[in-house]
Amino acid sequence: MKKALITGITGQDGSYLAELLISKGYEVHGIVRRSSLPNTGRIDHLLSDADIADSVLFLHYGDLSDSSRLVSLVTQVQPDEVYNLAAQSHVRVSFDEPELTGETTGLGSVKLLEALRISGSPARFYQASSSEMFGASPPPQNEETPFYPRSPYGAAKVYSYWITKNYRESYEMFATNGILFNHESPRRGETFVTRKITRAVARIKSGLQEKLYLGNLDAERDWGYAPEYVNAMWMMLQADQPDDFVVATGTRYTVRDFAEMAFGHVGLDWQEFVDFDERYLRPAEVDSLVGDSSKASELTGWKPKVLTPELAKIMVDADLKYVQTAGSAWVDEPAFF
Repeated sequence: MKKALITGITGQDGSYLAELLISKGYEVHGIVRRSSLPNTGRIDHLLSDADIADSVLFLHYGDLSDSSRLVSLVTQVQPDEVYNLAAQSHVRVSFDEPELTGETTGLGSVKLLEALRISGSPARFYQASSSEMFGASPPPQNEETPFYPRSPYGAAKVYSYWITKNYRESYEMFATNGILFNHESPRRGETFVTRKITRAVARIKSGLQEKLYLGNLDAERDWGYAPEYVNAMWMMLQADQPDDFVVATGTRYTVRDFAEMAFGHVGLDWQEFVDFDERYLRPAEVDSLVGDSSKASELTGWKPKVLTPELAKIMVDADLKYVQTAGSAWVDEPAFF
């Protein structure tokens, strides 16, 4: 039985990856931060399954800022594969908390790589890189496109990308960067724009909300389906040689397009409910991110199936189902995001 260690297991990608690896017969270990409130909602369905929680899924308290804890965990778990998904991943928030973002999203990766090196672990390492590293570079973006980050988050991810390559070349580690473009799902955080839209659609349709306030409606993104993207992560670590791969659908839609598709799915005109609010603008905008994943398709066989129009419907349907359960208890999102 292979063992995998996942940082960020309680996030969108971490939860889907845990499901995938368990289905493939892995023993999965996840690092979680100690919190005064429960933060395992996305994996509670796994933890409540006795056959899983008692035998193949184990959680450990830890943090990417604690180097000694990372060394002890790697030594204790002896993983075959390590997936570094933990980060302060909200781009807008990274402008408000640039130092925290640099510490977790940037330096956290080198601390984990050092833990593998110091412990002598032969584990294969996956670094969650991001399309935000490309920033102002024009699309389509691939593995040869110059980085031009436009946020503290993007800059921190660039550091993690290069330090991963450095450890691969310096210490002959199997260390791979997955440059994933935007990938969404019903488990997406509620302050990310796609989920913010689909939850508003569900609440407006149910009479619980009147308006949705958004920032830059013209921003173009390449949105894919998170469960498919975590499969790409796994496929990268099964390759013969470590490498760096863009993962994307190759399609482009604006935030306006996504809002139109989401509201249209429930028979509403988005223009009646969406208003502009400059508070949601970033200090430096990223106009267009559209990926070219031909290298990943050629070398790993990965290809996307769910594209943005279907993705919007999946997320709206899930939020409609959720609002039926939560009702008015599902409060509005914080205004400052």
